Amino acid sequence: MKSTLKITALVLALAGFTLSAKAQTNPTSTKTTASGIRYSIGVDAGIPTGKLADNYNWNLGGSLQADIPVASQLFVTVNAGYNNIFGKDVTVGAVTVKAPNIQLLPVKAGLKYFPVQNFYIQGEAGAAFVLNKTKIGADNSTAFIYAPQIGYQFALGGSNYIDAGVRYEASTKLNSAVDDSKVNFVGLRVAYGF
Repeated sequence: MKSTLKITALVLALAGFTLSAKAQTNPTSTKTTASGIRYSIGVDAGIPTGKLADNYNWNLGGSLQADIPVASQLFVTVNAGYNNIFGKDVTVGAVTVKAPNIQLLPVKAGLKYFPVQNFYIQGEAGAAFVLNKTKIGADNSTAFIYAPQIGYQFALGGSNYIDAGVRYEASTKLNSAVDDSKVNFVGLRVAYGF
């Protein structure tokens, strides 16, 4: 996982440095509301990575996000949502059991930067609240999460847009005694912004 995180950070940094020259001439064209804040509501889906993929197939959820302008091409983001990670049928000895779904309520804040028109780099961190702690055998009610993301906003007219972003999201352990109890996935968020 450390290698994946290093590669992701390197790709994001390289993309930012490579495209930064164009940032001077191509400001973002996404419009804001009268208060300057942009809102979006979206569908989140993902595929588990690492040890999580052994017992879980995919995840589905939704999220609400507010982008608050703080400088030219830079926004502070606040995001809250719901993720359900669907369990696989797992064979233990001669018995096949279904892994219980993991239900999380992630709350994150971060920064979104537009180095070129409509293309953004975003990083968020926060907490994931475990909604079915007992059922999944977690001893922690919350876990620290972080999510680097890249995306593109497709203008629809006026201040409306479609926001499509790909992210890697990872958490600390849900069970402090089990190293493989982290929730890591590659996710896609497609949202309607207004």
